[in-house]
Amino acid sequence: MRLAAPQADAGVFVTASLAITFPFNLTFGIVLYTACTLWLW
Repeated sequence: MRLAAPQADAGVFVTASLAITFPFNLTFGIVLYTACTLWLW
């Protein structure tokens, strides 16, 4: 990313990706992972 946009701040992209994925994993991810584990077990 730094080559494509030298003025870009990498911290913004890391924070934005965590802000999107962390709530998803808390609300849906744990339930889906548990259901998949129980189904495979």
